[in-house]
Amino acid sequence: MFKVSARLLAVLGTALLACSVQAATLQSLVYDQDGKPLADAVVTLKGPANGQPRLKATMDQKGQEYVPHVLAVHSGSEVSFPNLDNIRHQVYSFSPTKRFELRLYEGTPSAPVLFDKAGLVVLGCNIHDWMLGYIYVTDDPWFAVTDAQGAVRFEGLSAASYEVTVWHPQTLDMQPFAAGSVTVPAQGLSRDFSLSVQPARTDAPSAPAPSAFGNAFKKAAGETAQ
Repeated sequence: MFKVSARLLAVLGTALLACSVQAATLQSLVYDQDGKPLADAVVTLKGPANGQPRLKATMDQKGQEYVPHVLAVHSGSEVSFPNLDNIRHQVYSFSPTKRFELRLYEGTPSAPVLFDKAGLVVLGCNIHDWMLGYIYVTDDPWFAVTDAQGAVRFEGLSAASYEVTVWHPQTLDMQPFAAGSVTVPAQGLSRDFSLSVQPARTDAPSAPAPSAFGNAFKKAAGETAQ
């Protein structure tokens, strides 16, 4: 019969313990001030990083909308902007974090755009005034965007303390909110967060007039510069 030495058992036990430390999870729900789940909220964690963050992402243009509406990336990431519509788009940003323009095109531009500075990038389209998207660029090693139910889940965390930041495009000043710290144990943690946002207009048309878009974009771009 195969015999396992005490030394081997100790090594295996240490390895299993190390794996369990790296396998901690954080599950969160983000609510607005009325207790309703908040989709498209960005949650970031500042703390121990396990490995290198993914530095490539995609923001599609589909159905004359940016998909996803909110994209979170790590600073130094390259983002591609495929046009999946059968009409041309012209993507641009006046945000101080990243000013750029992808002139009228179909398909996928040959080169992605590098986002090398943390901050908020507000996207528009010169052709379709109602198209508005957001790219949240962060230096924090952990980040995610809430789903339609306001939920987000982080996996593979170290059992440690993390500083939490929450952001949403409907916040009054469009600035990130410091949500305090959480200590994630090896067995994982569930913690919810609340964020005050401006109510979304339910009577707004799907394709607002260019002047309405212009005012909204100028407000968004101006507030990112503050």
